[in-house]
Amino acid sequence: MPEDHLPVPVERTGWVPDIPAVLAELDTIRGRDRSFEWALDDPAPDGAPVPVDPAPPGAVDVTRRPVIPPSLRRGQRAAIARHVGGRWAHASAYHAVRVPWYLVVIVQSAVIGAVRLAVRLTRWWAHAESAPARQAAAESRDAAVWLRLDREVRATRRSRTVIVLAAAGGALTVLAVFGSVVGPPTRPGWLPLWLPLVAALAYAGRPAGRPLIGAAIVAPRFRKLSADIVLRAYYAAKLGADKDDQRITFGSPMARDGDGSRVTVDLPYGKGFTDAVKAHGAIASGLDVAVSQVFLTRDPSSHRRHVLWVADRDPLAIPAGRTPILRGQPTDIWTPAPFGLDERGRLVTIDLLWQSILVGAQPRQGKTFSLRALGLFAALDPYVKLTVADGAGKPDWRPFRAIADRAVFGLAPSRDGDPIEILIDTLREIRDDVQARYLTLSDLPAELVPEGKLTRDIARDPRYRMPVRMVLLDEFQEFFATGTPAADAEIATLLVYLIRVAPAAGVIIGSATQRPSGIGSGDVAKKFTDYRDNHIVRFSLRTGSWQVSDLVLGAGAFSEGLDSSTLTADHKGVGILRGASEESPTVRTFLADAQDAEHLTALGRTLRHHAGTLTGQAAGETIRRDERDVLTDAVSVFADGAPGLHWSDLAARLATAYPEHYRDVTAEVISAQLRALGVPSVAVRRDGQVQKGARIAAIRDAQQRRIGGGGG
Repeated sequence: MPEDHLPVPVERTGWVPDIPAVLAELDTIRGRDRSFEWALDDPAPDGAPVPVDPAPPGAVDVTRRPVIPPSLRRGQRAAIARHVGGRWAHASAYHAVRVPWYLVVIVQSAVIGAVRLAVRLTRWWAHAESAPARQAAAESRDAAVWLRLDREVRATRRSRTVIVLAAAGGALTVLAVFGSVVGPPTRPGWLPLWLPLVAALAYAGRPAGRPLIGAAIVAPRFRKLSADIVLRAYYAAKLGADKDDQRITFGSPMARDGDGSRVTVDLPYGKGFTDAVKAHGAIASGLDVAVSQVFLTRDPSSHRRHVLWVADRDPLAIPAGRTPILRGQPTDIWTPAPFGLDERGRLVTIDLLWQSILVGAQPRQGKTFSLRALGLFAALDPYVKLTVADGAGKPDWRPFRAIADRAVFGLAPSRDGDPIEILIDTLREIRDDVQARYLTLSDLPAELVPEGKLTRDIARDPRYRMPVRMVLLDEFQEFFATGTPAADAEIATLLVYLIRVAPAAGVIIGSATQRPSGIGSGDVAKKFTDYRDNHIVRFSLRTGSWQVSDLVLGAGAFSEGLDSSTLTADHKGVGILRGASEESPTVRTFLADAQDAEHLTALGRTLRHHAGTLTGQAAGETIRRDERDVLTDAVSVFADGAPGLHWSDLAARLATAYPEHYRDVTAEVISAQLRALGVPSVAVRRDGQVQKGARIAAIRDAQQRRIGGGGG
């Protein structure tokens, strides 16, 4: 792309999560040394754990409650002030807009209240409660009782009349005195009298069963847990019974944990974590909450012990908001990338370096956006060399043309060339680069390469030519079934090599698919499975079944309680992350839409332009593939006059004669290429063995046919 047509960064607006925890954690993790694949010390836990077993008598370690509550500490004050201030500001604005309507409602209720009080006062003066007794005496024709009741009612009415007249006279006297001091009733001075009076009348006339003025903020329904509720749920799920040897016990006190409640549950002997996972839905039903509010976590100390965390409301239905990298500041690939928020609202990051990441889901559940979010983080580091290949050719990845060293979209040839050929050449180039890196790192002194791995200084030093690379493959299953067997076999071979070897050389691989199985046949199908299963970090959004979820998350995920098929259609952009840390959280990914992608890749191009790291297609280089004539190459390796060669021998000779083109060629690949050109696969006897192969005469006949066809 010419420099005079550089994309101009456009200011992006939209909500970005300004959570102090997010900012604090990002600042902390940016300062960590990422030169090593493994941390030397375990990081400190996010919160103080609740002790499972009581401390022994005389224990030295004690838990001291903080002097300053966590909510009032320096890092939290701004968030608390924003939360409280925002709540009151919203309530004030909500009610201020509705003041005219409130006046109408209050006046109406005051009138109704005045009528109600008048009716009650009349019934009280008339002694209405005695009417049923007098009516009963009249119906029974008991004249003595009726006369006695009538005399009592008359006496009561006389006394109550005196009370009413005295009260009315006193009220009129007060009003007259008040009016002589303040003036006419329309004066503002009457407000201290009118307001309480109207308020009392409005209260008396309020609607039954609901408040007079609605609340500005409605608190959602949530289930307050107790030991009895948890026991009821587990017993209903057939995980225990109220018997001596079947009772469920608790390994920790019931405690609040974020926006939910947490407790350690000990199942009866003979029951285990897998039983609780299978009864996940029954437990949620017994707790009277949604399945997406119940989270079970394995306890490493015992198979029958696990942690139950129940959210107050569905945490997966709350969007995580826009990605924090929209602020446009340069990123560092050696620090973790912000990925989203977990079910408890905590920041989830991914260490991209030394990793390979697999994203799987049903269509339109957010897998492309999830993988692209990681690519956008790398886009803002000008020292990362990006390769993007989208097997579906969707518009989602097109903005990466501005920064990608190589970009492949779809399978159909375009003005940029044949995408399959470009991809094969790119994968070959990355393979050669990885092999060269290992040789270079082996020759460097130990003080420059601790643990023999790439470091940040070496990656950013142009003298070494070893920048961190990131290869992003969306709908990668398409590259295993291109329609050309030879291309399928070579791509499969190259990808399997890279997924096994490249991450340790500083090449990050990210793959996304909606079909994690059933691709290709024969050797290609085996290599597809090999490629899929060698990813280290797995992220599965909604899938159709737990079996598909296990294919994405890895074998054994379901037995650990990880099943992405339980996510609903409303949980877009939500998935289970496995392998990125000791835990496997359910993550609500940050959002970066198409406009965000264009904005961030434009910034990434500008950063690369100033750093001098713009390469490949983004820098305007034309990608041309050096075409090889496989028939001519095959004839040339029959130099010893052999009439025929086994396919394995032919592949080995081609790899020796032309290593830059046939280094990774296999017997299956060369067989597919020559058979596609009309060379039959026949039985060939050589060195006392009979195997399938090709004869030199058949290859020459294929050459003549091609020449004759071309001349015709």
